[in-house]
Amino acid sequence: MWIGWIEFDILLGDVHSLKQKRSIIRPIIADLSRRTEAAVAEVGLQDLHRRTMIGLSVVAAHASHVRDVLDQAERMLVEQHPEIDLLSARRGLHFSGDE
Repeated sequence: MWIGWIEFDILLGDVHSLKQKRSIIRPIIADLSRRTEAAVAEVGLQDLHRRTMIGLSVVAAHASHVRDVLDQAERMLVEQHPEIDLLSARRGLHFSGDE
């Protein structure tokens, strides 16, 4: 079993409240989840108005499939959500037999 994750550090545009931030983040999380069929959540910087961290994780039988899903998520975030700026993306890939 292969487990992969990617964490996106995102700068939001002209956002002045946490409520406004949520209105931008929720559709992005739903879109990533629906299109990749992976687990997606806001995982950091919840108390800042203009920044957020979104994490995505996927489990599969083959490492190549995990890599493909992570690549697809990153491309999709950049190409289909011009309202945000992707500052960085960190990722990891682990085999369940790793100790």
